[in-house]
Amino acid sequence: MATTRTMSTTWHGSLMDGGGTIHEAGSGAFGALDVSWAARAEEPNGKTSPEELIAAAHSACFAMALSHGLAQDGTPAERLDTSATVTFVPGEGITKIALSVRGAVPGVGEQAFVSAAEAAKVGCPVSKALAAVPEITLDAALG
Repeated sequence: MATTRTMSTTWHGSLMDGGGTIHEAGSGAFGALDVSWAARAEEPNGKTSPEELIAAAHSACFAMALSHGLAQDGTPAERLDTSATVTFVPGEGITKIALSVRGAVPGVGEQAFVSAAEAAKVGCPVSKALAAVPEITLDAALG
């Protein structure tokens, strides 16, 4: 069954001096978020950026894919702590994403965990959507 999700943004003014609001999530999961060029390219000052939202989506998708892969192998995770760090360079775009995961997975050795994490990195739908990013790295370990 296919699902769709929609978000919308209203922007006022120029890129450099203006600002916008990413409207409340249709799911109700979070409210409106302010966004600006300064928050994207300089300091957040309480505002978000497209890259921060991409990092959230990538870390969640990766964790879900890894959890699924481990469970399919008969070794469900007790805990997966994941992060995604997105590097944005003005004029170039997103140049790097660094994924990191620390896991507690009973019955799995370090190498098997790293292999499962590599498979999740390649197979997660958000990774596939971000395939044009020049560099996506992974730091995976138990512990």
